[in-house]
Amino acid sequence: MAAAVAFAVAAVSVSCWFVVRGKLYEELDNELAAAQSPQRLATVEAVLTACPQEPPPLSNNGDNIIKQPDVYYLQLVRADGTRCLAPNSRREFVKVSEKDEQVARDAASDGAGIYRNGTDSKGNPVRVLTLPLLIRQPPAPETVYPDTALLVALPLEDTQKTLSDLALLLLVVSGIGVVLSGVAGRAVARTGLTPVDRLTETVEHVARTEDLTVRIPLDDDSDDEIARLSRSFNSMTTALASSKALQQQLIADAGHELRTPLTSLRTNIELLTRSEETGRPLPEADRKALLASVKAQMTELAALIGDLQELSRSEGQRGERVQVVSLADTVESALRRARLRGPELTITADLQPWYARAEPAALERAIVNILDNAVKFSPEGGTIEVVLHNGVLTVRDHGPGIPAEELPYVFDRFWRSPSARALPGSGLGLSIVVRTVHQAGGVVTLDHAPGGGTVATVRLPGAPTPPPETP
Repeated sequence: MAAAVAFAVAAVSVSCWFVVRGKLYEELDNELAAAQSPQRLATVEAVLTACPQEPPPLSNNGDNIIKQPDVYYLQLVRADGTRCLAPNSRREFVKVSEKDEQVARDAASDGAGIYRNGTDSKGNPVRVLTLPLLIRQPPAPETVYPDTALLVALPLEDTQKTLSDLALLLLVVSGIGVVLSGVAGRAVARTGLTPVDRLTETVEHVARTEDLTVRIPLDDDSDDEIARLSRSFNSMTTALASSKALQQQLIADAGHELRTPLTSLRTNIELLTRSEETGRPLPEADRKALLASVKAQMTELAALIGDLQELSRSEGQRGERVQVVSLADTVESALRRARLRGPELTITADLQPWYARAEPAALERAIVNILDNAVKFSPEGGTIEVVLHNGVLTVRDHGPGIPAEELPYVFDRFWRSPSARALPGSGLGLSIVVRTVHQAGGVVTLDHAPGGGTVATVRLPGAPTPPPETP
């Protein structure tokens, strides 16, 4: 940034110097153009006759030679390079150039004059105007002198001193400006990059320690890009910390739930193995009971592993399978499975057409889980009522119901009612229901049913009816 400021200041300073130089030279040129008036050249004709090679002396006798020299250099130049001073000129000659001689040669053809810089005989800088010599002395007509040019000059010391002083002033001011801008830019950059440094340190700390509890301190009133980035990073670490905590909780809960069936399996298998090793066979009834227990524990393990796999699937994997499904057909398919699991129960259904956007297999599994709970807690010979009207699915059983103090926990992972812990299940069924319904944009609730029992309600937003499939 300091380099850019330095470049800009230098460009402005140089431009300013050239503009002032041009204005000063323009004023000098205008003054030189006005200096070659006939009144100032009263004795030019006499000078042309004699054309002395040295300046004429000053005189005090009142003749045409003025008493004091003028501020101008007034000099005649011939085509052959001969030069001579007018009586009222300064006392030094101006060095003649080839361009001056060319103007003298072109005098008869009324050639144009030229402006240039030069020096006098003492080496002093001068600004020169050389133009063809034209003299008019009323009432005589204008006289053109061939092969002769008039050279008018003014000293440049004051102008060059002004330009030198201006250059020094611009250099000092520019240098101070660049230094101050560099200091200010460094201060601003350090102040502006402090949040970036804090963000970088925090990211490196998280990458090094995997500590997701750290946060970047923020000013509540700040709303710039760095503040928004810091808030986004804090939100990201919060989400990652929550996800990590949930993952650890899931692993811990899964380990706890797996321990019980695995312990039972090991105990039963050890009994069977010891019976074989000792040669003392178990009674047939005990043997069948042990094998049935092993089979039940295996089934429970398979169900638990399936539920864990369902919960571990990412959102991206689910999003790829989402499509418009018929909720009525999905409920009907789930009902067929529920009737097999509770053949002694009466399950009624009143289903109206409704379409929703969801993953078909996940939605059917969620409805099956709701029906399984209803089957599990219904008394023998009881009734389960399933109704689907306007996208609202209700499943009502006539079992013991859920105590009011337990309702807030029914959708938590691995949570099981104390009264239901003796029944088969992993405690993940309703968690899967909530996740699936929420991903479909719906809502699920569980509440007491009028007259006893429990009613589960699922509300899903509608989707356009899919076109009929072509045969």
